[in-house]
Amino acid sequence: MPGTVIESRGLTRRFAGLTALNNVDVTVSAGEAVAVLGPNGAGKTTFLRILATLLRPSSGALSLFGHPVGDGSARARRRIGFLSHQSFLYPDLTPMENLHFYGRMFRVPALAERLPALLAQVGLVGWAHRPVRTLSRGLEQRCALARALLHAPELLLLDEPFTGLDVDGAGTLSDILRQTHAAGTTLLMTTHELHRAVDICQRAVILVHGRVAWDASIAGLQSAAFERIYGEVTHSA
Repeated sequence: MPGTVIESRGLTRRFAGLTALNNVDVTVSAGEAVAVLGPNGAGKTTFLRILATLLRPSSGALSLFGHPVGDGSARARRRIGFLSHQSFLYPDLTPMENLHFYGRMFRVPALAERLPALLAQVGLVGWAHRPVRTLSRGLEQRCALARALLHAPELLLLDEPFTGLDVDGAGTLSDILRQTHAAGTTLLMTTHELHRAVDICQRAVILVHGRVAWDASIAGLQSAAFERIYGEVTHSA
């Protein structure tokens, strides 16, 4: 399908006899911003890790950017940015040093010009030369986001990106994600903060017990209206 970034068909993942994902069908077109929601244990993180090619499905099929995931996973990975519970940052290196390391690994062009602009975008200029281990949770999350955005990914995957952030940090992150989406990046985000989903995304996929229980547009919905829908879906599934 032209313009399709993600296409999963019957995606299933089992862990030691437990089914984390069960026959998940989801298609995401280029330029969409999609929230993946659900109670704890619904399979959200497992789904994102499979999309990031960090985890293999037990069964089912997954295509990224129009190509089946398999031998070409490394090529797909270069087009993906992934922000997870782990920052993947080296604590004894500074934000500038971490980003320089990852920039060289991804062969980011004009890296010397890219880094100051990126640090300014995430609000880290004043902390660029301090070891990551000395930063607050919010500042470390900003640096992790800069790492995920460094190579200008076409697909940005975010697993609970607002966890541990204060009001100012969460607001900054929301602004950056809206700007990133407006620039054409496809976003897929898990969050327990439903108002963030409505604020940033135009579509929501609700997982319950590893299955897709609801998949529809949330564009134009008020937070309160969507919270009612979410409650009904998660309690009836």
